[in-house]
Amino acid sequence: MNFNYSKKDKLKSKKLIEQLFTEGKAVTAYPLRLVYLKTEFEDDSQLKTGVSVSKRLHKTAVSRNKIKRLLREAYRLNKPLYFNNSSASYAFMILYLSKDGTTFEKLDHSIKLLFKKFLLKNEPFIEHLDVNTSDK
Repeated sequence: MNFNYSKKDKLKSKKLIEQLFTEGKAVTAYPLRLVYLKTEFEDDSQLKTGVSVSKRLHKTAVSRNKIKRLLREAYRLNKPLYFNNSSASYAFMILYLSKDGTTFEKLDHSIKLLFKKFLLKNEPFIEHLDVNTSDK
């Protein structure tokens, strides 16, 4: 399993981010929302991911940066569990929607639900996942 979140795995292209929000689809598992777009990358990456926290909801940079660090870590730890066998390549943007602060445990749980919903919607042939999305 590859737990890396290297530079080539980060979503940085402004053109691709713009395309993601205009053409992409979304899945929500409160307090997270995943906007995704199936695409091909020139560097043969399978996933490129970005995280975002609203400036309107979290006024201080300190709180936004903390939530973004926690989101990236939860993503990094769960990515190989859900996407190692995926054949398609996607661009992801994970948005944090809540006004409240959070803990790593809550984000980890939410990101697992988010990935389960995403895989159920896009790759329904995967049966080995427990898809009970109402558990907490």
